[in-house]
Amino acid sequence: MASIHMQKLVKKYGDLTVIPGIDLQIADHEFVVLVGPSGCGKSTLLRVLAGLETIDGGDLFIGDRKVNTVPPSQRDIAMVFQDYALYPHMTVRQNMAFALEMRGMAGDEIATRVQQAAKLLDIDPYLDRRPKALSGGQRQRVAMGRAIVRDPQVFLFDEPLSNLDAKLRAQVRTEIKALSQTLRTTMVFVTHDQIEAMTMADRIVVMKSGVIQQVGTPEEVYETPANQFVASFIGSPSMNFMPVTVEGERLALSDGHTLPGTADLARRVPEKGSATLGVRPEHLAVVPKDEASLMANVELVEPLGSDTLIHFTVAGTKAIARVEPDRRPRPGDVVPLAPVPGKAHLFETASGAIIH
Repeated sequence: MASIHMQKLVKKYGDLTVIPGIDLQIADHEFVVLVGPSGCGKSTLLRVLAGLETIDGGDLFIGDRKVNTVPPSQRDIAMVFQDYALYPHMTVRQNMAFALEMRGMAGDEIATRVQQAAKLLDIDPYLDRRPKALSGGQRQRVAMGRAIVRDPQVFLFDEPLSNLDAKLRAQVRTEIKALSQTLRTTMVFVTHDQIEAMTMADRIVVMKSGVIQQVGTPEEVYETPANQFVASFIGSPSMNFMPVTVEGERLALSDGHTLPGTADLARRVPEKGSATLGVRPEHLAVVPKDEASLMANVELVEPLGSDTLIHFTVAGTKAIARVEPDRRPRPGDVVPLAPVPGKAHLFETASGAIIH
């Protein structure tokens, strides 16, 4: 097993700099998820780790070894691709054994490794089938099994769940997390799905335009986002954002409405007097009218079973509140809301950086 260390890592395509210089350390045995919108550089970074892309600056270490120019076959890593990349003319057993055969490993050892991985992934009944006879979830398990038999120092996953339906994606997600705890191997997982990141990772790396925005545990990234981008990307539905100014000892919305109970937040606003208030949907609580900060004129209601989403507009800004499942207002109703104490955030208007 091995740690991963990136120092000022740069990747370019011609004149386009995709990764302008990343510093990141991943500990041995750690499960790290790279997350961000399409085009943020996360898959490119994974391919650099795998040796499938060259490094244009900086250094990359796997364990104590600098691997800038080491070919993929000599990095002792295994990669699971989005499209599974299985050989269609081979059986499951042959797919899983192929890389070991190319190494010249003894047949008995190959058979043992394949059988152990198949049992771990619950695909031993399918060892003599070809990929076309398997479901999407079974093919994904075969792809993981092919990686497991190699016993690598590092596993790399490039959006491996994106081709699965929602139910199967949740199931395989759980299986991969359990697998990481069983194998205790360093794993780097790329996804654009923040739910996958939150549920699977030991630590999350949030990226935007090739730059790391925040690194932390799922709880840290969710509860204390470094900036407005992280706050908007992590969490579903997204955090609500409202431009505010200071009026006396309160925050005020753009329509002049002041928000009771915001004195502590108002004291944090810089001298120029404006900021962006951020409140997650579940941190907008229904309160008695005389305690309300916001009177939400309901536009749309989404009952989800476990809770209910209320869509409304406040001071020209769209917002969502997540409330108890038995609360079902109708469009046109007015619902009194207030931020849960200690759960609101302030961000700088220009930079989006959090204001502590």
